[in-house]
Amino acid sequence: MSSNLEKVVKFLEDAGTYYLATVEGNQPRVRPFGTVLSCNGKLYIQTGKIKPVSKQLKANPKAEICAYKDGTWVRISGELVEDDNREVKTAMLDKMPSLRGMYNEDDGNMQMLYFKCAKVVFSSFTSPAESFEI
Repeated sequence: MSSNLEKVVKFLEDAGTYYLATVEGNQPRVRPFGTVLSCNGKLYIQTGKIKPVSKQLKANPKAEICAYKDGTWVRISGELVEDDNREVKTAMLDKMPSLRGMYNEDDGNMQMLYFKCAKVVFSSFTSPAESFEI
């Protein structure tokens, strides 16, 4: 895992909750998430295909994540791409076993999404912003 990807994943894990923004028509939609996985050099999140967020991302894959912890926040923006690879689903479920109460690798509902060409910006009020792509 690259050091930049590792830094992003650790921050999201430590924050516990991040907020995912999508668009529905011309209306922004934001909701809390907590799933995060680094696999095959990519940053993954997870949702269910039956949820509105999945339909929003299918119509417009551009999305942004924001998380805050200890006076620092990260914004990750880019396109989310679906990955139906069973290995990635299993990796997420192994990392976050509480998800197994709602999803499994073969249920047809579990959806893994990774960021394509993601721009990352770490910011705070006390130090200069740091930006990079993952």
